[in-house]
Amino acid sequence: QVQLTESGGGLAQAGDSLRLSCAASGRAFSLLTMGWFRQAPGEERKLIAAVYTGGGPAYYADSVKGRFTISRDTAKNTVHLQMNSLKPEDTAAYYCAGSLKGVNTYNALEYDYWGQGIQVTVSS
Repeated sequence: QVQLTESGGGLAQAGDSLRLSCAASGRAFSLLTMGWFRQAPGEERKLIAAVYTGGGPAYYADSVKGRFTISRDTAKNTVHLQMNSLKPEDTAAYYCAGSLKGVNTYNALEYDYWGQGIQVTVSS
């Protein structure tokens, strides 16, 4: 079993940066594809970034490409999401998630473990 706990959200202004962190408990962390999802009110939960166990390029949604960077520290069982040049449309609840299904996991249904979510609010 893996438990995920997000931290680092909060309020920001447009153009600011925030760094989200996800701490994982459990020995399976190194086996997981790790992703960050976000969900705005009235919208579905969408994958915005993912990092894989075997290396290779990370995945980024077009909406965050070039602004957000995902990274994992296997020794510390953590995943980070560095968010730069924030925009009001980045306002959402952000969720850390882990999948046992490997690469090409874009759908929330493919993820096995979830954090509780953390709010990011960006004002203009």
